[in-house]
Amino acid sequence: MKCPHCGCLDDKVVDSRITREGAGVRRRRECMKCVHRFTTYETITREDLKVVKRNSLREDFDRDKLRDGVERACWKRPVSQDDIDKLVDEVVSAIESEYDKEVSSREIGKRVINALRKLDEVAFVRFASVYRRFEDVEEFITEIKKIEDDK
Repeated sequence: MKCPHCGCLDDKVVDSRITREGAGVRRRRECMKCVHRFTTYETITREDLKVVKRNSLREDFDRDKLRDGVERACWKRPVSQDDIDKLVDEVVSAIESEYDKEVSSREIGKRVINALRKLDEVAFVRFASVYRRFEDVEEFITEIKKIEDDK
């Protein structure tokens, strides 16, 4: 594994833990050159699941892309990495169990929005603004009013 700090390919595993009820492994690694510690995740990937985009193009389902979107929405929010991991795991597990070959990006976005709504309201609005392509402040206000009404 390449060290994200110095680029060295020599590292050692200092800790391994099973994650997601056995569906993956989390490893803490230490670079042998610069002693930087970093975390890697090992999971089973389904190569046959495709995402149908809004423009009808199809691309491979990418768990990391989903995680990146959630992390951006949760940036500078009181949401832990474990909470993000749990949310991503739940969304991915549900999608993989319900869809064999194709899933629409709209369905993925809807599931992430529902999960973020429960986790953090600001992260929810951030994600929804990109996913739903809010055009103006009025759309933000409408979404925030919906949150207030739900309370």
